[in-house]
Amino acid sequence: MRQTTMAKPSEVVRQWFIVDGTGLTLGRLATEVATILRGKHKPTYTPNVDTGDYVIIVNADKIVVTGNKDETKKYYNHSQYPGGLRVRTTRTMRAQYTIEWVERAVHGMIPHTKLGDKQRMHLFVYKGSEHPHAAQQPVELKIKG
Repeated sequence: MRQTTMAKPSEVVRQWFIVDGTGLTLGRLATEVATILRGKHKPTYTPNVDTGDYVIIVNADKIVVTGNKDETKKYYNHSQYPGGLRVRTTRTMRAQYTIEWVERAVHGMIPHTKLGDKQRMHLFVYKGSEHPHAAQQPVELKIKG
């Protein structure tokens, strides 16, 4: 009889990955990164334990969207005060709030729980090609797209 092994938080071995966003589609990038952050790419994946790895996304300002999403897709925020609805298009998000734009795409694909909050903290997004995580020796992650 085979036995299912469940990962313990103390046994998790984490790795650092770096993704170059130049020319990649936002949604395809976000799904791959969310899979890495959750740890579903590992054979030791356990749903209730944070087994995911760290991901660094560089050149976030060079990520693209397909179709007519620059004008039609909208991002909504509300301050919970009357008249506090803020609506931004993809073009505005990409130009002025690049890091938030990429993070929102990835965060939407991670569970909205306490565990998901921990996993979200392992994502680092940078507009340019420079990042301060060289000491972690990140491995380049190739994403089709």
